[in-house]
Amino acid sequence: MRARILAQKRDSLSTHHPPVKTTSSLFSTWPLFSSPLHSNPLFSQLFQLSLSLSLSLSLSLSLYLSSMSLSLNLHWYNLTCICIVTASIVASLFVICKHRRKTDKNQTTKSLYESLLSINGGTQSGVETETDNSSFSFVEKNCLWRSSWSFVHPAYLLLFRLAAMAALIGTLLWDWWKYDASIFVYYTEWTVLLVIIYFLIGALISAHGCWLYYSNPKMTGNLEENRILKIEEGENVNLRSSLISRDNNERASILGYCMQIIYQTCGGAVMLTDVVFWCLLAPFMQSAHFSVNLVMGCMHSLNLIFLLIDTALNRMPFPMFRMAYFVIWSCIYVLFQWILHLCGFSWWPYPFLELSSPWAPLWYIAMALIHIPCYTIYWLIVKAKNTYFPIFFPNCYVRSN
Repeated sequence: MRARILAQKRDSLSTHHPPVKTTSSLFSTWPLFSSPLHSNPLFSQLFQLSLSLSLSLSLSLSLYLSSMSLSLNLHWYNLTCICIVTASIVASLFVICKHRRKTDKNQTTKSLYESLLSINGGTQSGVETETDNSSFSFVEKNCLWRSSWSFVHPAYLLLFRLAAMAALIGTLLWDWWKYDASIFVYYTEWTVLLVIIYFLIGALISAHGCWLYYSNPKMTGNLEENRILKIEEGENVNLRSSLISRDNNERASILGYCMQIIYQTCGGAVMLTDVVFWCLLAPFMQSAHFSVNLVMGCMHSLNLIFLLIDTALNRMPFPMFRMAYFVIWSCIYVLFQWILHLCGFSWWPYPFLELSSPWAPLWYIAMALIHIPCYTIYWLIVKAKNTYFPIFFPNCYVRSN
């Protein structure tokens, strides 16, 4: 009896003994890489604060421009353009907030469902019961650094992102050297800089993913692959194996969600940049002050080429609602142009942004509406990839969420 009591005490001490953190576990638990977005109260507060600041900035600028209407001799068409931009920002923030509330509600439902599964043992009448991750809106961490192709090593995706970032930085510096710092008043340079930031964040996350990959070579890509492997080995799939596999596919960190938002903003921005340049500016604005040369051709093509290659390789989702971030990005650029002209800058980089014509509201409405097909085209590209690649390459392609 005494030996049994000592054994029970020893077992209880070993159970409650805190685990020793290794270097790998410390690196994998950095908040920037591993903190889930929806479980981070600080990020939630920052998210709400950023939305409030964006809305306040747009409304304050609109009120300021309205108050300056007498001194700047603004007309009805100028105020109409201000209302168009403000309405676009407000509508985009509404879409983002609405989807966030829907995501939080789904997350609460999923947590309740998982608790019920754990009570019932994870099975009902001998049939496996799993929560479907696809029915809830979150980004898996592995989607950010793993390729859709089973034969593409994560290190190859890292090398491509580093090469793409270096090539775009070189092109941007070439553009800066050929002209001057005034090139950064153009939307193209803003877009290229945003794509560079995306590849920089993508390279950081890919490097972290490679660290995780080599630290745990047995980690699996997703729940479905793990389930199929276990069925082939003749093992029963239960809730415990499902939760273990889901831990390998846990939610993305704060940096991961920022990467996804920037990626989807870039998808629409590069389409808008290249479509406007090659279909509107290049054919109809050839003059002594504007002509297409090699550096301009690279600036308006390499961004789309590298992003399409990354899209073909990565496993990231591309939801339609994130067009709101693309619209906000373009509105920030328009506000930047307005602020420049309030400070005395008299030249417009794009003629359709001018406010001195009664036709300006039509141009602004047209530019607002063109965001829909630009983003939709890229969304269709990603949808076609996830639809047809599994059909043509069933043995080596992994479908995105």
